[in-house]
Amino acid sequence: MITPEKLAGMIDHTNIKPNATKEDIKKLCNEALEYNFSSACVTPSNVALAREILADSGVGVCAVVGFPFGTNKSEIKAFEALVAIEDGAVELDMVLNIGAMRSSEEALVRRDIEGVVESADGMIVKVILETALLTEHEKVRASILSKEAGADYVKTSTGIGYPGANAHDVKLIRKTVGPDLGVKASGGIRDLKKALEMIDAGASKIGTSTGPAILDDLLKK
Repeated sequence: MITPEKLAGMIDHTNIKPNATKEDIKKLCNEALEYNFSSACVTPSNVALAREILADSGVGVCAVVGFPFGTNKSEIKAFEALVAIEDGAVELDMVLNIGAMRSSEEALVRRDIEGVVESADGMIVKVILETALLTEHEKVRASILSKEAGADYVKTSTGIGYPGANAHDVKLIRKTVGPDLGVKASGGIRDLKKALEMIDAGASKIGTSTGPAILDDLLKK
């Protein structure tokens, strides 16, 4: 059984809802501090507030880029990433250009990711595939392109509007990228059982809005 400390260190505690208030973000960050999660994941307009709360704590700030559809032009994503870093983000979760991937425009997809990686300047970049919208072949190719473009993680889902993580997709991504690249499972992970299922399948990070409940369940065991 995984230890509470290890699991906490794998969780990106997340609130990326469009109606999240400043108080909601403060609550998210304070919970991240209390449980010593890996990061608090927020939308770009909330990065500065999260950084203010989490400064010097060891809990990082994760910002989403091109969220939630991935349809922004590459230049916009790269600039958004740059601003997020300036505001205090140390991790970026960018959404793949899904339409380009489905159109087999692999050079565009790769450049899209490379632009964010360049803006990140050494900070962690995770590429969100939105696996529910891709075929098996497209998931494999998107994972390979993410790795080739210099991303640090491949992430399953935005958690917004589509089915989220499942063990099959996590295993597929892990098999594709190998043991050295990170795999983040997100979307619909609301309890300890599902979190452990994703970890067993190969996830090295968990994105969830219910981190405290998951940790509390583990602490009870």
